Amino acid sequence: MALTEAQTAPRRLDTPDWWRQAAVYQIYPRSFADANGDGIGDLRGIVSRVDYLDELGIDAVWLSPFYPSELADGGYDVSDYRDVDPRLGTLADFDDMVAALHARGIKIIVDIVPNHSSDQHELFRAALAAGKGSPERDRYIFRDGLGENGELPPADWRSVFGGPAWEPVGDGQWYFHHFAKEQPDFNWDNPDVHEEFLKTLRFWSDRGVDGFRVDVAHGLVKDLPEVLPSAAELDAMDRTSGRHPLWDRDEVHEVYAEWRRVFDEYDPPRIAVAEAWVATPERRAKYATPAGLGQAFNFDLLEADFDAAQFREIITDNLAQSAATGSSSTWVLSNHDVVRHATRYGLAPLQGRRVKQGTEWIIAGGPEDQLDRDGGLRRARAATLFMLALPGSTYLYQGEELGLHEVADIPAEQRQDPAFFRGADHDKDGLGRDGCRVPLPWTSDGPSFGFGDGPAHLPQPEWLGASSVAAEDGDPESTLSLYRRALALRHRLQTGEELEWIETGRADVLRFARPNGWQAVANFGTEDYPLGTDGQVVVSSAPVAGAVLPGAATAWLVPSAG
Repeated sequence: MALTEAQTAPRRLDTPDWWRQAAVYQIYPRSFADANGDGIGDLRGIVSRVDYLDELGIDAVWLSPFYPSELADGGYDVSDYRDVDPRLGTLADFDDMVAALHARGIKIIVDIVPNHSSDQHELFRAALAAGKGSPERDRYIFRDGLGENGELPPADWRSVFGGPAWEPVGDGQWYFHHFAKEQPDFNWDNPDVHEEFLKTLRFWSDRGVDGFRVDVAHGLVKDLPEVLPSAAELDAMDRTSGRHPLWDRDEVHEVYAEWRRVFDEYDPPRIAVAEAWVATPERRAKYATPAGLGQAFNFDLLEADFDAAQFREIITDNLAQSAATGSSSTWVLSNHDVVRHATRYGLAPLQGRRVKQGTEWIIAGGPEDQLDRDGGLRRARAATLFMLALPGSTYLYQGEELGLHEVADIPAEQRQDPAFFRGADHDKDGLGRDGCRVPLPWTSDGPSFGFGDGPAHLPQPEWLGASSVAAEDGDPESTLSLYRRALALRHRLQTGEELEWIETGRADVLRFARPNGWQAVANFGTEDYPLGTDGQVVVSSAPVAGAVLPGAATAWLVPSAG
């Protein structure tokens, strides 16, 4: 592989715009690495694997919640926003982790959960103790119940996780929770809530955090009339106007403008990315403006089949959106809430497609006996390599670099996801989200495949050993080796926010060029595609012989030297 000096110039990450083209690796800390042998991943475990992250070639880590939590929802029920769950470590461990990552030039983004807290948070405990009509209760959403003594809920609303969305507190009042009953929603009309989160943003920014991933960014601000609408009336309301009572209200951007002023107090400014499941691209763009969070997750590829037409339309539309907002796009194929894309692509399209979760979407799995494991992994490798060539930032989920599949066969008594236990409407396969949260395999054997010294908090199937870091580390054809090669090349080649489509004469083959001559070609079909002589192949998701790209494969080409 002969690359010119211009093609091999490393991209610098010490500029304020580092996030625009970053490769970000999501760590679900309870399932990444366990340093103390209690079966739960921890911050010291992350520190022990920093060399692995460095060698992988990522630019930043996104750390899912690590705060004190009763784990009613995998850590997204936060009882203290300015501390570390003692099962995961201490603030000193957090500082050590930040220092270790920064020493290797790796940025850190942390999850922040502003829509709701844990019911164990001191503010909510104070609200319960203070009683009806108190300033403490006004920090959350309390309503008097219906019926003679308030024994009926204020409305018939359903929680995203199944069951009623209103919970009684024993004095005739009820509190609202979009998600689990252990996750009461904040009242963002209350200035105390604003101050609580501004203090939290500064707390972590002062400790060296480079940015924030904002959970349920579209849900904070509500406008609840005295007489609440029914669930049917809520469902029928327009979600594109910015005036829905519960979701994606225009006023939420006043919150993020306030946050932006805090981000800009730092040098370089702290960054943020919104998790905003909204109705239209225009609504999503509002979260990605420079005056707000600056970037919003684009989940469109995650929701697509392995299909050339879908990929081209999604890429074209999202690049236009990012150009209009002055942001950069965020590409993602897997995360902690969805079935891993190696498994989705190994199922028939209707089994791998999305189903609705309230106002959100989650990817449904399918029967294990209908899974084409090898075919799914081959398509996943091709889709990932194509995604990594796109302008903008990309978010990778821990374990996808090993080609991991979803773990479907977890006994009910060992599952942890509230969606599984509460029968949420979205959970059509009945399996919840535990299957993508199974702890990573680092070695080919042992009680938890090197995750820790003893059994892991979720059961690991025997087949994980063959996909462990140790098994793939020295194999040049492994998925781990593919990710390492692609990310190293991406550092050298990634430039600008543009691409130019090159017509291939095939509906199932996509090809584009970047401004520096770098090309990516993806064959979504089954028949071979001749690459021609326009450049040399520098990496491919499947073997390329005689300049012919096989089906379900992607290749990168650069201009030939001389």
